[in-house]
Amino acid sequence: QVQLVESGGGLVQAGGSLRLSCAANGGSLSLWTMGWYHQAPGKQRELVAAINSIGGTTYADSEKGRFTISRDNAKNTVYLQMNKLKPEDTGFYYCNTYGATLNWGQGTQVTVSS
Repeated sequence: QVQLVESGGGLVQAGGSLRLSCAANGGSLSLWTMGWYHQAPGKQRELVAAINSIGGTTYADSEKGRFTISRDNAKNTVYLQMNKLKPEDTGFYYCNTYGATLNWGQGTQVTVSS
């Protein structure tokens, strides 16, 4: 069973940047379309970015131009570069396949102060 481990979150001021990482143990992610999901406090988890197996990407409207998803299949890792962060980006970030077919990891917490 693939285990997903997210890292890279933290506390940052509005306008700052963070780079999140998602490493997988127990299986390869290389053939999957992978996504990053954001769960704001008190809200449902939402897909913010996705990348397919050959590097094609898609973003939610609010993240376009600010976030960049990438992957390194050799390292079995997916990344999310987050720039120009806003207070509304606060919450937990999780990675999973597009459609969330794997067990969720613990996520990584991002807090953006105004």
